[in-house]
Amino acid sequence: MVRVAVCAPASPVTADDVARLRALAAAEFPQVELLIHDQCLISDGHFAGSDAVRLAALLDCANDPSVDAVWFARGGYGSNRIAGAAMAQLAPAAAHKAYLGYSDMGYLLGAMYRNGLGHPVHAPMPADLRRAGGDAAVRRTLGWLTGAREGLEGGLDQHPAVAFNLTTLAMLAGTPLMPGLAGHVVLVEEVSEHLYAVDRLMFHATAHLGGIAGLRLGRVSDVPENDRPFGADAEAIARDWCARHAIPFLGEADIGHDIHNKIVPFGLAGRP
Repeated sequence: MVRVAVCAPASPVTADDVARLRALAAAEFPQVELLIHDQCLISDGHFAGSDAVRLAALLDCANDPSVDAVWFARGGYGSNRIAGAAMAQLAPAAAHKAYLGYSDMGYLLGAMYRNGLGHPVHAPMPADLRRAGGDAAVRRTLGWLTGAREGLEGGLDQHPAVAFNLTTLAMLAGTPLMPGLAGHVVLVEEVSEHLYAVDRLMFHATAHLGGIAGLRLGRVSDVPENDRPFGADAEAIARDWCARHAIPFLGEADIGHDIHNKIVPFGLAGRP
């Protein structure tokens, strides 16, 4: 039996989300025991509880020696507000489990990777059940937790890899949460940002990525219309900023804020 704790370090989920998750797991993954923290359902303004409440729930899950993995319920915004405090309070048991999520959860995944705590994994989250066809995304993560590797991003090679939402990576850069990524292939994706904002984020992120093995671009989706054309698409923007910093641009990555989002274990772990 794989025991998976679920908490929400940023935004809450609903009772309906939890019910759908439990039903899917029970029907198709009986070897998974879901331990869904009550905190996931708390709503406090934008957040799933105050910083103190969200931090306490994360520590409950991470420091429980009986838990094999911590699955973050949803992104949104807020995990950066508790990430530093969490790193200082993680017990030895926290170092022996996987942590799964994407988007805003990149703050925690990055901080854990920097500190060598646990096994961070970019992966679909329970809230993806809200998307049309989102069951497939959630199955991908549940499958990975139970030993399947078909859901891995198909371009992973001999280099260690990480995957981040571009905004999250740019905000991490230059902070005490940012991991060293020299020699890594860095996969990035973005959602709901104007192309000028993507350019601005690439300007900042690539300035902090010297020495990486290369950058791959996932899907840049739901781009709002601006009052004038930017003049370059997302790939052209990425190629430009990579060239300015002598970073190899390695093409597309199969990640994004969608049901096709694939799994990227940080480093070299979790591969066949």
